Amino acid sequence: MAVTKTNFINYSRCPRYVALEEIKKDRLNADISYEQYKKEEEIEEKTKELLGSMYTIDENGNEEDLIEVDNPQLNVMMPYYKEIERLAGIKVEKTFKGKTIYAESTFSQESFEFNSKYMKYICYVDIYNENDDNINIIEVKATTSNKYLEGLSTGYKSTKDKKCEKYPIFYKDSRGIYRLKEELKDWNMLEEMPLVNYEKNKLKLMDRYDEVGKYIYDLAVQRMIIEENLKQQNVKNKKVNYFLAVLNHEYVFNGVYENNKPVYGDNIINIIDFTSITELMQDSIKEDKKRIEKHLQEMDAGECLIGKHCCYKTPTECKFSRICFKKIPEYNSSLSYMNNGHGFKDENGDVHKGLDLINEGYIRMLDIPDSWIRNPNHEIQRNCLITKKPYINKEKIKLAIDMLKYPIYHLDFETFPCPLPRFKGEKCYFQSVFQFSLHIENKPGICDKDKDHYEYLSKKFNDDIREDLIQKLCSYIDTNSNGTVFAQNVSFEKSRIKELAQIFPSYKDKLTKMIDMASDLLYIVRNNSKFYESIGFDKEDAKKINYYHEDLSGSYSIKKTLPVFSDLSYKDLDVKNGTEALVTYANYQNMTEKEFKIKYKSLVEYCKQDTWAMFVILEKLRGISK
Repeated sequence: MAVTKTNFINYSRCPRYVALEEIKKDRLNADISYEQYKKEEEIEEKTKELLGSMYTIDENGNEEDLIEVDNPQLNVMMPYYKEIERLAGIKVEKTFKGKTIYAESTFSQESFEFNSKYMKYICYVDIYNENDDNINIIEVKATTSNKYLEGLSTGYKSTKDKKCEKYPIFYKDSRGIYRLKEELKDWNMLEEMPLVNYEKNKLKLMDRYDEVGKYIYDLAVQRMIIEENLKQQNVKNKKVNYFLAVLNHEYVFNGVYENNKPVYGDNIINIIDFTSITELMQDSIKEDKKRIEKHLQEMDAGECLIGKHCCYKTPTECKFSRICFKKIPEYNSSLSYMNNGHGFKDENGDVHKGLDLINEGYIRMLDIPDSWIRNPNHEIQRNCLITKKPYINKEKIKLAIDMLKYPIYHLDFETFPCPLPRFKGEKCYFQSVFQFSLHIENKPGICDKDKDHYEYLSKKFNDDIREDLIQKLCSYIDTNSNGTVFAQNVSFEKSRIKELAQIFPSYKDKLTKMIDMASDLLYIVRNNSKFYESIGFDKEDAKKINYYHEDLSGSYSIKKTLPVFSDLSYKDLDVKNGTEALVTYANYQNMTEKEFKIKYKSLVEYCKQDTWAMFVILEKLRGISK
């Protein structure tokens, strides 16, 4: 059996993964139908149950695979990921010289393999470089360098000047490669930061489930396979180095194009040396290898504890999570308590939090013992669920509404977070605005869904429409009116407006005024403790939420809030969420004229729904606060 690097990462998650994967493979290779497969007497009840979680029958009677789900956003981003690998290959060629191998097709890349007992391990290298002295292995990741170069900066308060500054744990060498400062001969760490701070950040690098460490674990697995391969071939004459190539978070595109495609400089890629870190990880990687081989022998599909290895609700969530998490209810689980990252402390002072609650049997919100509930907002959530009645603080809601100035500009942006900058002034993963919706409420409760609606939507994917969009926005929002620019989670809209002001300084005054006019629907429906403290509420009352309904299940997203206050829903829309919106926009170029007209209208209706929803919710809040 061949175990690829990707297999290795997944198989080492837990004992169950391997067995579930094999059950699924057997199902895919079977000649009998799904219904026949389930009826086979020799298949155990547990296996039938597992298969039932992997497949379902849709409304047309067709079999639907719930595990291998198509990812439209990934499909849209894939050309950019391939381009990042090409750019990294060019950077490596210039930096390391010698022979460099990289290719779009995985099977054209350099590969390594070795045999261990009954297993074969194999990996493909994104970029392989070899010169007279070294073999350089470069893994390309479509992430940005800030999580390493800034996210791992640590603060140190100097006793001399009493100033607290951030010191990165990496330095850039003469070739532009980032390396750990501890590799510098004369570096005195304690002059910059305490040992405990440095060690804490270094441990993050070796934590496979940390946002920082997961890519390094990938590289460390690759190192294990490569070193075993070289050992079996008795290759000893060259040093092997291991690097990550990532996007430079500080790179700003200068707007140069060639054949209508952006031309990026070499500095769009940062190379970080993780040779020493991946060496430190080899013992744990070999332990993972032993576990994988044990899992492959035992093939145990029985339940196991869930935890951080499941990567719950992250982009790398285990594909079998639907099976393992099916006991967690969609609404009002123990994970639905707001801001419960610190967990719950029991009578003995022990803390229970996160997925450990599920493992311990505290699955539903009401499963948490009363004596553990000490947060006032958690008490509110619990009481709403028990009494089936919403919680309303009329005084706080009314005060917040009375502070609003008219007209209210209900604003929502749709953006495309492209891995590579498309237009001048943008950075990697810049949230490039391609659409806005605006409902103008001139007086309290006075707003027509259609007549008072204004919109802007790009008609071509690769057209830079930003200045035109700004002009339209400035023509609709009167910055001399002292009104309110209103949004759900307004920090997102404020950040986009600020970025546009920096790129187009001639509009800076008006755009900056919009930021000054900004307020948030969440301040009213959920809370804004600073505001309430400023007008005389004590800290405890100021921190309490203003409104809660059991159907919110701990979330104040507009998709959860809107059905609580109205009969409106996103379910009947063609475009139902932000991901579908950006995918639709990115696929403009693949549409026929007829398809484009339909999808264009769908995008308008989706964004329009967001701003109309804000008006509807605000109007309902006015009513319940009287």
